[in-house]
Amino acid sequence: MTRLNYLGYELAHAFIGPLRLWTSVVRLGLEHPMSPFSINPFAKSASAALEVFESLTKRYGKPEFGITETTINGVQVGITERIELSKPFANLLHFARDESAGKRNDPKVLLIAPMSGHYATLLRGTVKSMIAEHDVYITDWTDARQVPVVEGRFDLDDFVDYIIDFVQHLGPNTHVMAVCQPAVPAMIATAIMARRNMEIQPASLTLMGGPVDTRRNPTAVNKLAMGKPLSWFERNVISVVPFPQVGFMRRVYPGFVQLTGFMTMNLERHQNAYKELFQNLVKGDCDSVNQHREFYDEYMAVMDLPAEFYLQTIKTVFQDHDLPNKRFVHRGEIADCSAIRRTAIMTVEGERDDICGVGQTEAAHDLCPNVPKDEHYHYLQPGVGHYGVFNGTRYRTEIQPRIREMIRTIDARRKAEAASREAAKPMIDLAVHNGNGAKPASAPMARALTPVRWDDIQPIGKPN
Repeated sequence: MTRLNYLGYELAHAFIGPLRLWTSVVRLGLEHPMSPFSINPFAKSASAALEVFESLTKRYGKPEFGITETTINGVQVGITERIELSKPFANLLHFARDESAGKRNDPKVLLIAPMSGHYATLLRGTVKSMIAEHDVYITDWTDARQVPVVEGRFDLDDFVDYIIDFVQHLGPNTHVMAVCQPAVPAMIATAIMARRNMEIQPASLTLMGGPVDTRRNPTAVNKLAMGKPLSWFERNVISVVPFPQVGFMRRVYPGFVQLTGFMTMNLERHQNAYKELFQNLVKGDCDSVNQHREFYDEYMAVMDLPAEFYLQTIKTVFQDHDLPNKRFVHRGEIADCSAIRRTAIMTVEGERDDICGVGQTEAAHDLCPNVPKDEHYHYLQPGVGHYGVFNGTRYRTEIQPRIREMIRTIDARRKAEAASREAAKPMIDLAVHNGNGAKPASAPMARALTPVRWDDIQPIGKPN
């Protein structure tokens, strides 16, 4: 049935296309100052109604980041968007700053965008707020319907592998920020790197509104995922990409199905938004109309998810809670977060988050007892919902400065630790040369740490 729905969705767009073209022509006739219809008192209302129709029925393509410059020390600095590393299901994008304001040694930040329906451009505001003081990279996930079947499947384990590959590519002292859904795979990737004692591990891991343990304060989204068997999701929401798309015959969770779910969660709010759009078009309130367009151009642009990834996420994260139960197995390895010792952990939550309830992200601290006490950070932002955790005014003025403070603190500490290790190498080499039996270490020695009680952990800005 879902396959027929996907085909029907494509046919509906093919049918509506000419109708939308007709409405554009009619609008031009109603609005053009030389048109005799423009003086009709009903022209504005008719034109506004047609624009609302176009907005609701058009197909929204992938938005652009559109970040071309930033301001550093009062100087306008150009930004060039570059593909740092390309993989079938994602590109690693680098927002490279030119050196007009001088060469900077800012911390490297890898933003893990959610693969949950919207494009990575949803984090445009997050990138903008970080880019002046950080060297920013982001995972730009590919719409699954644009990936040929010959590229193979993509599941949660592949997502984890991509994170590990990107961190290894960026090198030492990389700070990772995971927004929403990737909080879990980011923790798994960090745990796997720690368990393997890899030389390169994230310097810090910031988790923002992520479903680490959805048993805490479950939301309506969590209850839906837990309340139905996996077979229900496979039967009702999984489809096959129709011809002539590049990903023809790939099994996916279609973007339009996801968008329907997004819209119905807050249906009254969206209905009111479009009523206000109509009223503002009639009044000629251009600022309000532009704000609506900017928001919905992003909100309505959705991508298909690989079916394997979606179903595995539902089962392991929302139904079985494998990570907090310490039984998530990645490629035959247990993802034990207690192995994490060299990565600072910060969690950020929104007081009114109706997607990830308060406490779900904070649970990460309980899973990482061997991270030093002073490298645990938690912040609960009053008055914001899920979107406000990573975007908007309160993110820019209250959340981002705290993240910046943590990253700067840990970055300086990691660089000092690396310098100490380098300084110690000649002494180790001399001891080996003198034949006293000492051997150089192949990796940094793990510190003996006692488990941390959450009651002892203080949010940033509230020193002990």
